[in-house]
Amino acid sequence: MSDTRLPRRDFLKLTRTILLSASGLLGMGGLIRFLSYQSQPPAPTEFDLGLASDYALGSRTILPQVPGMLIRTEKGFTALSLVCPHLGCTVNVTSDGFTCPCHGSRFLPDGSLRNGPASQPLTILRVEENAEQHLILSTQ
Repeated sequence: MSDTRLPRRDFLKLTRTILLSASGLLGMGGLIRFLSYQSQPPAPTEFDLGLASDYALGSRTILPQVPGMLIRTEKGFTALSLVCPHLGCTVNVTSDGFTCPCHGSRFLPDGSLRNGPASQPLTILRVEENAEQHLILSTQ
């Protein structure tokens, strides 16, 4: 009767080989996942806001997709970014202008700075009317 048991040294060598192979495969899988990562496409910088005639004179329209506010006056269209220049929070619209919920900066209805900690007014965005009378807002 022969002894078919695996010697201790061979068992430890086999176990080490299996564990190293498994950890190498797991590491390789993680590396492949890392290298094949698909980043999200960049956010759009131009927005078609529709027909200019859709916005009444004196209107202030919140544009959540931007985030921004389109303002129509007798002089034409202007747009304000609703991103606080301090740390990038989205400001809230209030009856007397805009307020940053993060750190309390306040802005007048035209976007100018009332009080900090922000040190700059809200950014004015470019609004143009194209040949089809559509308003095109650009965030750049």
